[in-house]
Amino acid sequence: MTYLVEMADRRPQGYSNHTRLDPAFHFFLLPVTFLTLVATVWMAVKHRDLTSHLLALAVLLLLVEVLMNRMYSLKVQDRVIRVEERLRLNSLLPESQRARIGELTEGQLIALRFASDAELPALAARAMDERLAPADIKKAIREWRPDYFRV
Repeated sequence: MTYLVEMADRRPQGYSNHTRLDPAFHFFLLPVTFLTLVATVWMAVKHRDLTSHLLALAVLLLLVEVLMNRMYSLKVQDRVIRVEERLRLNSLLPESQRARIGELTEGQLIALRFASDAELPALAARAMDERLAPADIKKAIREWRPDYFRV
């Protein structure tokens, strides 16, 4: 099923449509867990017994776990993107600029992944020199390199 969703979502990307929602997470898992927490807290307030309070605590733990799992997967994805972009920059930047790759922040590296190979060297230099914010880097991209493998 995930494969079908990914294939259907392979339209050209740009700044206005590069973000991605995961329907199972954003429209089912997160809202249902949050609503369950609200219901169990309401039940704990209404009934004021140990079982109701423990159930509310268990659902709160579940909500924290759901959010942490999402944050952890995004952090792993960001780490992989950083490695990929450092390798890419190392192969595309002129020798004189390679020593400066370490100046790029995590956010800048993640934003630069959308730049085409042709515009990456100039945009990376601008990002380093002007300390561009990730959103400004994405807005400056003219030839968007899509990323269809995001979590």
